[in-house]
Amino acid sequence: MPVCPFDFVNDGKKHTICLVGGGGKTTVMYELAAMWAACGRKVLVLTSTHILRPVDGSFAADAAAVQDLWQQGRYAVVGTPELSTGKLTAPTQDLYEALKLQADVILCEADGSRHHLCKVPAEYEPVLLPDSDMVLAVAGMDALGNSLQQACQRPQLAAELLGCSAEKIIDVQMLAALLLSEQGARQNVGARAYYIVLNKCDLLKAAQQEEMLRLLVGAGMDEHRIWLRERGE
Repeated sequence: MPVCPFDFVNDGKKHTICLVGGGGKTTVMYELAAMWAACGRKVLVLTSTHILRPVDGSFAADAAAVQDLWQQGRYAVVGTPELSTGKLTAPTQDLYEALKLQADVILCEADGSRHHLCKVPAEYEPVLLPDSDMVLAVAGMDALGNSLQQACQRPQLAAELLGCSAEKIIDVQMLAALLLSEQGARQNVGARAYYIVLNKCDLLKAAQQEEMLRLLVGAGMDEHRIWLRERGE
Protein backbone atom coordinates (compact mmCIF):
# COMPACT_ATOMS: atom_id res chain seq x y z
CA MET A 1 0.00 0.00 0.00
CA PRO A 2 1.47 3.39 -0.95
CA VAL A 3 2.42 5.96 1.65
CA CYS A 4 1.04 8.97 -0.18
CA PRO A 5 1.93 12.22 1.62
CA PHE A 6 -0.66 14.46 -0.05
CA ASP A 7 -3.02 16.44 2.16
CA PHE A 8 -6.18 15.36 0.32
CA VAL A 9 -5.72 11.65 1.04
CA ASN A 10 -7.34 11.73 4.47
CA ASP A 11 -9.45 14.88 4.29
CA GLY A 12 -12.69 12.91 3.82
CA LYS A 13 -13.80 15.15 0.96
CA LYS A 14 -15.03 14.16 -2.48
CA HIS A 15 -12.37 14.60 -5.16
CA THR A 16 -12.12 14.16 -8.90
CA ILE A 17 -8.47 13.72 -9.78
CA CYS A 18 -6.86 13.60 -13.23
CA LEU A 19 -3.45 12.01 -13.74
CA VAL A 20 -1.13 13.20 -16.51
CA GLY A 21 2.45 12.64 -17.63
CA GLY A 22 4.37 9.37 -17.84
CA GLY A 23 6.69 7.06 -15.99
CA GLY A 24 4.21 5.22 -13.76
CA LYS A 25 0.95 7.15 -14.06
CA THR A 26 -1.26 4.05 -14.27
CA THR A 27 0.53 2.37 -11.36
CA VAL A 28 0.06 5.42 -9.15
CA MET A 29 -3.62 5.68 -10.13
CA TYR A 30 -4.41 2.09 -9.19
CA GLU A 31 -2.40 2.27 -5.97
CA LEU A 32 -4.39 5.32 -4.87
CA ALA A 33 -7.63 3.60 -5.88
CA ALA A 34 -6.77 0.53 -3.80
CA MET A 35 -5.75 2.68 -0.84
CA TRP A 36 -9.03 4.58 -0.76
CA ALA A 37 -11.11 1.45 -1.38
CA ALA A 38 -9.39 -0.23 1.58
CA CYS A 39 -10.55 2.72 3.70
CA GLY A 40 -14.17 2.09 2.72
CA ARG A 41 -14.50 4.84 0.13
CA LYS A 42 -16.40 4.37 -3.12
CA VAL A 43 -13.72 4.78 -5.78
CA LEU A 44 -14.43 5.14 -9.49
CA VAL A 45 -11.57 4.74 -12.00
CA LEU A 46 -11.79 5.73 -15.66
CA THR A 47 -9.96 7.30 -18.55
CA SER A 48 -10.68 10.21 -20.84
CA THR A 49 -8.30 8.70 -23.43
CA HIS A 50 -7.32 4.98 -23.38
CA ILE A 51 -6.28 2.47 -20.72
CA LEU A 52 -5.82 -1.26 -20.74
CA ARG A 53 -8.90 -3.13 -19.57
CA PRO A 54 -7.99 -4.58 -16.15
CA VAL A 55 -7.95 -8.36 -15.81
CA ASP A 56 -8.34 -8.46 -12.02
CA GLY A 57 -12.14 -8.28 -12.00
CA SER A 58 -12.30 -4.55 -11.27
CA PHE A 59 -13.90 -3.66 -14.62
CA ALA A 60 -17.61 -2.90 -14.29
CA ALA A 61 -19.76 -3.00 -17.42
CA ASP A 62 -22.67 -1.09 -15.91
CA ALA A 63 -23.88 0.75 -12.81
CA ALA A 64 -25.05 -2.44 -11.11
CA ALA A 65 -21.59 -4.00 -11.46
CA VAL A 66 -20.05 -0.84 -10.00
CA GLN A 67 -22.32 -1.07 -6.96
CA ASP A 68 -21.40 -4.73 -6.52
CA LEU A 69 -17.68 -3.94 -6.49
CA TRP A 70 -18.20 -1.10 -4.03
CA GLN A 71 -20.12 -3.42 -1.72
CA GLN A 72 -17.14 -5.79 -1.84
CA GLY A 73 -14.87 -2.94 -0.73
CA ARG A 74 -13.19 -2.71 -4.13
CA TYR A 75 -12.69 0.10 -6.61
CA ALA A 76 -14.59 -0.01 -9.90
CA VAL A 77 -13.13 0.67 -13.35
CA VAL A 78 -15.57 1.88 -16.00
CA GLY A 79 -15.13 2.58 -19.69
CA THR A 80 -16.22 1.72 -23.18
CA PRO A 81 -14.48 -1.41 -24.54
CA GLU A 82 -12.63 -0.82 -27.79
CA LEU A 83 -12.79 -4.15 -29.60
CA SER A 84 -9.92 -3.41 -31.99
CA THR A 85 -7.38 -2.81 -29.20
CA GLY A 86 -8.79 -4.47 -26.09
CA LYS A 87 -8.50 -1.14 -24.30
CA LEU A 88 -11.08 1.03 -22.61
CA THR A 89 -12.03 4.51 -23.72
CA ALA A 90 -14.15 6.98 -21.76
CA PRO A 91 -17.43 5.67 -20.33
CA THR A 92 -20.68 6.92 -21.78
CA GLN A 93 -21.68 10.32 -20.47
CA ASP A 94 -24.93 8.96 -19.01
CA LEU A 95 -23.08 6.30 -17.00
CA TYR A 96 -20.48 8.76 -15.78
CA GLU A 97 -23.07 11.35 -14.76
CA ALA A 98 -24.98 8.75 -12.75
CA LEU A 99 -21.94 7.32 -11.00
CA LYS A 100 -20.10 10.55 -10.21
CA LEU A 101 -22.90 11.55 -7.87
CA GLN A 102 -22.37 8.38 -5.82
CA ALA A 103 -18.57 8.07 -5.89
CA ASP A 104 -16.44 9.41 -3.05
CA VAL A 105 -13.30 9.61 -5.20
CA ILE A 106 -12.92 9.64 -8.98
CA LEU A 107 -9.55 8.93 -10.58
CA CYS A 108 -9.10 9.59 -14.28
CA GLU A 109 -6.09 8.79 -16.45
CA ALA A 110 -6.30 11.87 -18.65
CA ASP A 111 -3.14 11.49 -20.70
CA GLY A 112 -1.33 8.78 -22.66
CA SER A 113 2.45 8.41 -22.75
CA ARG A 114 3.04 5.13 -24.63
CA HIS A 115 5.30 3.93 -21.79
CA HIS A 116 7.59 6.97 -21.96
CA LEU A 117 9.07 8.29 -18.72
CA CYS A 118 7.95 11.88 -19.22
CA LYS A 119 6.13 13.89 -21.86
CA VAL A 120 5.14 17.20 -23.33
CA PRO A 121 1.48 17.27 -24.36
CA ALA A 122 0.22 18.04 -27.82
CA GLU A 123 -2.19 20.94 -28.23
CA TYR A 124 -5.20 18.65 -27.68
CA GLU A 125 -3.79 17.04 -24.51
CA PRO A 126 -4.45 16.30 -21.72
CA VAL A 127 -8.18 15.55 -21.73
CA LEU A 128 -9.03 16.79 -18.23
CA LEU A 129 -12.48 16.14 -16.81
CA PRO A 130 -14.29 19.49 -16.65
CA ASP A 131 -15.40 18.80 -13.07
CA SER A 132 -11.97 17.69 -11.82
CA ASP A 133 -10.51 19.63 -8.91
CA MET A 134 -6.96 18.22 -8.95
CA VAL A 135 -4.23 17.21 -11.37
CA LEU A 136 -1.40 14.83 -10.48
CA ALA A 137 1.57 15.03 -12.86
CA VAL A 138 3.77 11.92 -12.85
CA ALA A 139 7.33 11.60 -14.15
CA GLY A 140 9.79 8.73 -13.92
CA MET A 141 13.12 9.71 -12.42
CA ASP A 142 14.81 7.11 -14.62
CA ALA A 143 14.35 9.69 -17.40
CA LEU A 144 17.45 11.41 -16.04
CA GLY A 145 20.55 10.50 -18.01
CA ASN A 146 18.54 9.61 -21.13
CA SER A 147 17.97 11.88 -24.09
CA LEU A 148 14.63 13.56 -24.77
CA GLN A 149 14.40 11.34 -27.86
CA GLN A 150 14.74 8.21 -25.73
CA ALA A 151 12.68 9.05 -22.66
CA CYS A 152 10.13 11.72 -23.55
CA GLN A 153 6.93 11.36 -25.50
CA ARG A 154 6.76 14.09 -28.17
CA PRO A 155 10.50 14.81 -27.85
CA GLN A 156 10.45 17.48 -30.53
CA LEU A 157 7.85 19.48 -28.60
CA ALA A 158 10.00 19.07 -25.48
CA ALA A 159 13.06 20.25 -27.38
CA GLU A 160 11.21 23.33 -28.63
CA LEU A 161 9.95 24.08 -25.13
CA LEU A 162 13.40 23.75 -23.59
CA GLY A 163 15.30 25.38 -26.46
CA CYS A 164 17.57 22.44 -27.15
CA SER A 165 17.89 19.44 -29.46
CA ALA A 166 15.95 16.19 -29.00
CA GLU A 167 19.31 14.48 -28.39
CA LYS A 168 19.95 16.56 -25.26
CA ILE A 169 20.46 14.43 -22.15
CA ILE A 170 17.77 15.07 -19.54
CA ASP A 171 18.99 16.56 -16.26
CA VAL A 172 17.07 17.71 -13.19
CA GLN A 173 16.72 21.27 -14.49
CA MET A 174 15.13 20.05 -17.72
CA LEU A 175 12.75 17.65 -16.00
CA ALA A 176 11.70 20.30 -13.50
CA ALA A 177 11.03 22.70 -16.36
CA LEU A 178 8.79 20.14 -18.11
CA LEU A 179 6.82 19.60 -14.89
CA LEU A 180 6.42 23.30 -14.16
CA SER A 181 5.62 24.64 -17.62
CA GLU A 182 2.08 25.49 -18.69
CA GLN A 183 3.10 24.11 -22.07
CA GLY A 184 4.31 20.98 -20.29
CA ALA A 185 2.70 19.00 -17.50
CA ARG A 186 0.67 22.00 -16.28
CA GLN A 187 -1.09 22.44 -19.61
CA ASN A 188 -4.80 23.22 -19.13
CA VAL A 189 -4.55 22.80 -15.34
CA GLY A 190 -5.93 26.28 -14.75
CA ALA A 191 -7.22 26.82 -11.22
CA ARG A 192 -7.13 23.13 -10.29
CA ALA A 193 -4.84 22.06 -7.44
CA TYR A 194 -1.58 20.76 -8.93
CA TYR A 195 0.55 17.97 -7.46
CA ILE A 196 3.72 16.26 -8.70
CA VAL A 197 4.67 12.60 -8.29
CA LEU A 198 8.37 11.94 -8.86
CA ASN A 199 8.40 8.20 -9.46
CA LYS A 200 11.28 5.79 -8.79
CA CYS A 201 13.12 8.24 -6.56
CA ASP A 202 15.14 5.37 -5.13
CA LEU A 203 17.11 5.53 -8.40
CA LEU A 204 18.28 9.04 -7.56
CA LYS A 205 21.21 10.10 -5.49
CA ALA A 206 20.29 12.19 -2.45
CA ALA A 207 21.84 15.26 -4.07
CA GLN A 208 19.62 14.84 -7.14
CA GLN A 209 16.49 14.55 -4.99
CA GLU A 210 17.48 17.69 -3.11
CA GLU A 211 18.15 19.53 -6.37
CA MET A 212 14.75 18.54 -7.82
CA LEU A 213 12.98 19.73 -4.69
CA ARG A 214 14.96 22.96 -4.66
CA LEU A 215 14.05 23.70 -8.26
CA LEU A 216 10.37 22.87 -7.87
CA VAL A 217 9.89 24.68 -4.56
CA GLY A 218 11.96 27.62 -5.78
CA ALA A 219 9.54 27.97 -8.69
CA GLY A 220 6.57 28.16 -6.33
CA MET A 221 5.53 24.54 -5.79
CA ASP A 222 4.41 23.69 -2.27
CA GLU A 223 6.79 21.04 -0.95
CA HIS A 224 3.79 19.18 0.50
CA ARG A 225 2.45 18.77 -3.03
CA ILE A 226 5.49 16.81 -4.19
CA TRP A 227 5.68 13.04 -3.65
CA LEU A 228 9.13 11.47 -3.81
CA ARG A 229 7.81 8.01 -4.55
CA GLU A 230 10.08 4.96 -4.46
CA ARG A 231 9.57 1.71 -6.30
CA GLY A 232 7.62 -0.83 -4.26
CA GLU A 233 5.72 1.75 -2.20
